[in-house]
Amino acid sequence: MRSICFSPKTISFLSSPRSSPSRFSLPATPLRNLSESTIEQIIENASSMIMKWNPETSAYANVTSLFYENRREAMQFIKCVNDLQKVMHLIVSEDSTHYRLIQAQNLMQIAMKRLQKEFYQILSMNRAHLDPESMSTRSSRTSRSSTSDFEDDVSPDDDLRAAGDSISEVEQVSSIAMADLKSIAECMIAAGYAKECVNVYKIIRKSIIDEGIYRLGVERISSSQVNKMDWEALDLRIKNWLEAIKIAIRTLFFGERILCDHVFAVSQSIRESCFNEISKEGATLLFGFPELVAKSKKPSSSDKMFRALDMYTAISENWVEIESIFSLESTSPVRSQALSSLIKLSESIYALLSNFESSIQKHSSKALVPGGGLHSLTSNAMNYLSLLGDYSNVLTDIISDWPPPEKSSLPESYFDSTDSDDPPAAAISTRFAWLVLVLLCKLDGKAKYYKDVSLSYLFLANNLQHVVFKVRTSNLQYLLGEAWIVKHEAKVRQFAANYERLAWGPVFASLPENPTAEISPEEAKESFKRFNISFDGAYRKQSVCVAADPKLRDEIKVSIARKLVPVYREFYDKHRSNVGGQRSIGVFVRYAPEDIENYLSDLFFGTIDSRSSVSTSTTSSRQRHHA
Repeated sequence: MRSICFSPKTISFLSSPRSSPSRFSLPATPLRNLSESTIEQIIENASSMIMKWNPETSAYANVTSLFYENRREAMQFIKCVNDLQKVMHLIVSEDSTHYRLIQAQNLMQIAMKRLQKEFYQILSMNRAHLDPESMSTRSSRTSRSSTSDFEDDVSPDDDLRAAGDSISEVEQVSSIAMADLKSIAECMIAAGYAKECVNVYKIIRKSIIDEGIYRLGVERISSSQVNKMDWEALDLRIKNWLEAIKIAIRTLFFGERILCDHVFAVSQSIRESCFNEISKEGATLLFGFPELVAKSKKPSSSDKMFRALDMYTAISENWVEIESIFSLESTSPVRSQALSSLIKLSESIYALLSNFESSIQKHSSKALVPGGGLHSLTSNAMNYLSLLGDYSNVLTDIISDWPPPEKSSLPESYFDSTDSDDPPAAAISTRFAWLVLVLLCKLDGKAKYYKDVSLSYLFLANNLQHVVFKVRTSNLQYLLGEAWIVKHEAKVRQFAANYERLAWGPVFASLPENPTAEISPEEAKESFKRFNISFDGAYRKQSVCVAADPKLRDEIKVSIARKLVPVYREFYDKHRSNVGGQRSIGVFVRYAPEDIENYLSDLFFGTIDSRSSVSTSTTSSRQRHHA
């Protein structure tokens, strides 16, 4: 590193095509009107200061940092070099053969070598204080150069105090280091040694950026390596990347941009070139990883969908910062790479969403869910859609450019609630309504596999209830709207009513229309017998049924009980004693009203042994009512 940074210069001041900035204006007095003694005095003063800190002639200067030992003297050194540089301009403009020119050139080369060493030492010794995190969290205070044409000594500490006494010790150290680096950079650039200064800066600062990217877990990886990884390994890399991008953008690159802009404030072209070469490789590596993931041939799983959405969100949410930090023309490839990753992620998300829709439509299993309960397709699809709803803002940007789903063969009522004055919002709402509709249509087809029609309606009620529940308890409620929810809640009630009518209608019909009407003992016996048979059959059959949602379960049971128990109680109270003696009552009156309520309360859990339950309950009822 030392041999690279401190090699002797072979390009002289005169042969350098670089010119000093216009801010270092030349004195109006021509050389012939400037006394020889004044020129000699300026050169001698510069010689005294420069040779004092010549590392080749002074052991002390070789092992000591000028800026660390005595910053006031360091500023005097800078002033002497600037004065020497201006005198050299005057000499060249008036008499390029002046005998002092060679001496001045030699002094300038020694001074540049010294400043190059100081520049390297400040960057190296203050890595902890010039780290990107410190740069990004401190205000971008710019220490103005205190040197001007042949002015008297001005301490840079005066400028630093103006920043306020509340600056922390770390900020003070970093501010001093930044001021020193800026002073050296301006001096070397003015003297035509910009290349030597910039090379030192690039070597040290690029190593910091590259090390930071590596420590964040972002490593160079090829497309073939991504395709060969199992999902667990790739998922871990994606998680690391999601954490890394926040730190890299808001700390690593932002902090480096602040430091680079400050140190090389005197030259826009140098700032651009320097920051580009330092950050381009690391930034391209960072923003290129999502594109590799998006283009990978991994299975179309839900995990990949949500990781792709996470990465898309991470880039899009930081897009303003990305454009600001990499706003230079030279860094446009970095912006292009970030944009390319967004496009590839968008295409991947579209493909994964299409695959999801296709997987629902192609679900071919004819296996029946016991008891008409919740189908795994319903729970899996709605979990997927409810999680997608959390990314509605991102999906709005992505889906707005996609073609809308075909509506020709589907009822327009499914899309009534998705109308919106905002086209992107309407597009995302329509897309989600479509996906839910695809699921409901598939479930409707699966319901037809049940031979018992009542069970098919219970299946539809169960699954639609779960759909509505997931919509109401997620961001889907804002995408599909309250009208959609209300309409489908009504469908759930309709399905439940159809189930109740088909499954329990015969039980309701087994009781007389007027339960308190006078009838003969034989008619009473026949009515009780008819009810017993009907209720036993319905209960035994429906005891295996399932209502997965507690609210739906209670609503169905309450509805059945409301239609059955009051009528049976009236009939029971009126005609129980008409069937004959105690023996006849024990034979024909098998259920008390309380028994009916107990049986109904045990329904729709799908775990009842109906025969033992009925037997036990009936026995206890007889003992209770015939004692």
